[in-house]
Amino acid sequence: MAGLATHPSAEPETLVVRMNAEDREGLLEDASETYYVTDYYQRHPVVLARLPQLNREVLRDLLAVSRQLTLAKARGGDRRRTSRPARWR
Repeated sequence: MAGLATHPSAEPETLVVRMNAEDREGLLEDASETYYVTDYYQRHPVVLARLPQLNREVLRDLLAVSRQLTLAKARGGDRRRTSRPARWR
């Protein structure tokens, strides 16, 4: 679902969050100061988030969407785009 990034390509204080490709691209375009992806993580359905840039509401929303995607995958359900809150930016 989410966790601290441990790969050396990630910056310190980075959270790895499950995210579908379409939402990830939107976050990278809208808020590149907060979200990024390294070559190592590019092939995975995740986005990297700089923790110091996240407030509680944004973190709560990110984790909620990540949880929905994780549960959908476990159930074999639909993992298409989720509704991305404007406050993620």
